[in-house]
Amino acid sequence: MLHRRGVLGTLGLGGLGVLASSLPAGAFTSQHNDGVEPKVSVPTSSSGGNIPPAPPATLPDLPEEWAERQGHLAADYLRYLNALKMQRVCPQQVLESHAKAKGTIWNTLPPKAWWNRIGYTLRVVDRIAREMNVTQVEVISAYRCPAYNAHCSGARSGSWHQANIAADVKFPARASKVTATARELRDLGLFKGGVGGYWNFTHIDCRGQNINW
Repeated sequence: MLHRRGVLGTLGLGGLGVLASSLPAGAFTSQHNDGVEPKVSVPTSSSGGNIPPAPPATLPDLPEEWAERQGHLAADYLRYLNALKMQRVCPQQVLESHAKAKGTIWNTLPPKAWWNRIGYTLRVVDRIAREMNVTQVEVISAYRCPAYNAHCSGARSGSWHQANIAADVKFPARASKVTATARELRDLGLFKGGVGGYWNFTHIDCRGQNINW
């Protein structure tokens, strides 16, 4: 049984500290085929799009074509992820999750002004992993640009991944257990958002409204 005081007391900068200095992230205004435009209002750090100081980061090996398109931002994005000081989520692996293609359509990094949105969600994922005593978390998908999202099987045109507040994650545990733990921590006040359970991964987002599927 999880207790509210323990959940909130151990979240640290990943939760209460962020909530205390929250700013609206703005609206997600990309064009969608179905006309649905998710409105984003999630807690973010007061630093906005600024990159906090961080130790030197080592870039992972990235696909050459993707690096040619996005490499100028990769080092800065990795420094931002390192500054989140996550314990169970690897910043290099999060970066790698963006360097993917569907056919000839490459995904991209999110707009720089949106970086702190996923920072909040990743800290939530990190907190869930610590609760489950899991040492490795794989981020399958975080931000998805509209063109790439349109080619992802099962993805909705109004996907919250396009707003950079959603992450699909795999733990070295049953996905159903990860989903259940995420919902329990959320209901104790860790965050407000969606938790979607799939047979081999869990979707977590911080949309500001609790929803399950």
